[in-house]
Amino acid sequence: MDTDKFFSKDADNLVPSPIREAFKLIEKPGIISFAGGMPDPATFPAVEIKRAVDSLDLSKALQYGSSPGMIEFREKLPDFAKMRGIKDLSTDNVTVTTGSQEALYILSFLLINPGDDVIVEYPTYIATLDAMVLRRPIFHGIPLQEDGMDVVLLERTLKNLKRKGKKAKLIYTIPCSHNPTGVTMSTDKRKRLLELASEYDTLILEDDAYGLLSFDRNAPDSIKSMDKEERVIYTSSFSKILSPGFRIGWVAAEKTISRKIDIMKQSVDMHTPTFNQSIALELLKNGTIERNLPAIRERYKKKRDSMTEAIEENFPKSVTFTRPSGGMFIFAWLDKKINATDLLPKAIENGVAYVPGEDFFFDRKPKNTMRLNFSFPSQEQIYEGIKRLSRIL
Repeated sequence: MDTDKFFSKDADNLVPSPIREAFKLIEKPGIISFAGGMPDPATFPAVEIKRAVDSLDLSKALQYGSSPGMIEFREKLPDFAKMRGIKDLSTDNVTVTTGSQEALYILSFLLINPGDDVIVEYPTYIATLDAMVLRRPIFHGIPLQEDGMDVVLLERTLKNLKRKGKKAKLIYTIPCSHNPTGVTMSTDKRKRLLELASEYDTLILEDDAYGLLSFDRNAPDSIKSMDKEERVIYTSSFSKILSPGFRIGWVAAEKTISRKIDIMKQSVDMHTPTFNQSIALELLKNGTIERNLPAIRERYKKKRDSMTEAIEENFPKSVTFTRPSGGMFIFAWLDKKINATDLLPKAIENGVAYVPGEDFFFDRKPKNTMRLNFSFPSQEQIYEGIKRLSRIL
């Protein structure tokens, strides 16, 4: 039977995520994978998690929960948010989501109509683009500089839209340890971004998944912490600082937006698993998550250093790459003659995998780019994987 005729127009826009497809590569023997964005399993507080499970009241932890999230968990998040400079956050503004990806998906459907103008960094996170593409917006890409988004070009883009009688519906940014580039936005640019959002009456969607993973210095306070007009919708995640398997993220927004998120979540998955929230709550209460952060940062800093050293020693001199101050990724620009997507099968044949960079650009134009993950492989695998990749390059 031909089933294509039964699909909706939105279903026609669905494409497999290259990152999710990359997870299949990790299962192949002998493959050194720089492809996924997986944390190092050694950072998972397994002993503390087991203790937390043993301490649970299972009559509550195994029961249905409310759509915004467990009230006890939501009451802890405002204190936790202070680590990112966010003060005076109310539980009424907070929704616990099934990973931050659910928040990005829900917000795409709540805020974007077909044909709306949406500003994104160029490049930006694949899965956010995947969610937004389903709404069929008009994307405007703002290149990144060493200290974050090019706010001069951003202002020019907003002016041009206004001149045409239009305005951006929202600006999506990953200001700390950006995925895929690792770039961190300066405090001055964060302030300027807020000024432009106010002047041109648009929203900012701040994806702060890596804000607590800064290596060399504390990351600048979140954009949300500077927000005086409630223009910033803030998302964060416990995937990188606790465990991605828990699938716990959260979003903070103006109360009306927050209420809409709660209502849509009712039809998406009803609520984030109560069992998972209960464990994370216990680890927040006893300080495990906060105590674990320095060790995670130190571990990833060493791996970043290993990868940058290996690239400098082995890659062709024509390759340029970012030097992240935090997070999990390095982004590389290859010789313009090289198509990183076409090169990937050969890399896999030689036992190394990465994510082609074109997938991080909404127009998929820069073909000579790749994202390399340093958080998951061991330092020995990093050196060997970069050597294998350099021989292919």
